[in-house]
Amino acid sequence: MTTSADPDSAAPPAWYTTALATPVTEHEITVAGTPIAYRAWGEPTGRGVVLVHGAAAHSRWWDHVGPLLVSGGRVVALDLSGHGDSGRRDAYGLEIWMREVLAVIADAGLDAPPVVIGHSLGGAVTLRLAALSGHRIEGAVLIDSPMVGPVAEKRATRERRAFGAATRRYPSREAIIGQFSPMPNQPVLGYVADHVAATSIREVPGGWTWKWDPAIFARERVENPLIRLDCRVALVHAEHGMVQPERRDAMYDQLGRVASVIEIPGARHHIMLDQPLALVAAIRTLLSDWAHSLPGSPGRSEH
Repeated sequence: MTTSADPDSAAPPAWYTTALATPVTEHEITVAGTPIAYRAWGEPTGRGVVLVHGAAAHSRWWDHVGPLLVSGGRVVALDLSGHGDSGRRDAYGLEIWMREVLAVIADAGLDAPPVVIGHSLGGAVTLRLAALSGHRIEGAVLIDSPMVGPVAEKRATRERRAFGAATRRYPSREAIIGQFSPMPNQPVLGYVADHVAATSIREVPGGWTWKWDPAIFARERVENPLIRLDCRVALVHAEHGMVQPERRDAMYDQLGRVASVIEIPGARHHIMLDQPLALVAAIRTLLSDWAHSLPGSPGRSEH
């Protein structure tokens, strides 16, 4: 987060302010000795949805998305360890992050296996969960997540360089917020970026810094194979995102050609920052389809 975003200066629309005003509860549990924070909208009845953020992000990236997915159930967004308001660890990896998601699912009181939706790194965590404990969730939705292979490795190297100044202290809240930028950088809605930036920082002795732990990028790179899963799976593709069409098609093949594939035209990697309503529409459509169809029917669509 080293350069300012390219914000849209328009005032927040009514749907956005209404979403942020939706009642939300805050919770904290301990997983393997580390506090894990999560937020929840709605009641723990009906279908549950769990939102998993990307690297160096946090649960508040979903504040304007989560409330729009509540439909007679509960939507939960957590901070993985090393991110947001959760604690830090000596080491990070997909296995421990997967355990954190499972622990949040258990603590949130969901009365049925939820759909887990992961963006970017969160998609890799979601895939690992689906591969090892797919019977415990209804479905896995991966949003522009390279997950494995050369694309993911190149991205990890770029992120380590881009986030190298994570420990820098800024003299004021305004100074650090002014430096917020997603990685990779892209145009975003200004009012969304303002909210995400303001919830991404913490005050420390000597100034202000970002909440995330730089050590998250030092984690061991473990292969996350694409296999036939014991739950439903969907790939949400951003037209101008990290996952190129050929990589998306290869993922579809490796998953047994039964994944739903949804493309969002015009979207970039951080879809919740530039095309949030299109993302919500895609997820709503997918959840509705899954509620009224049998598993195993592949599909592709655009929104």
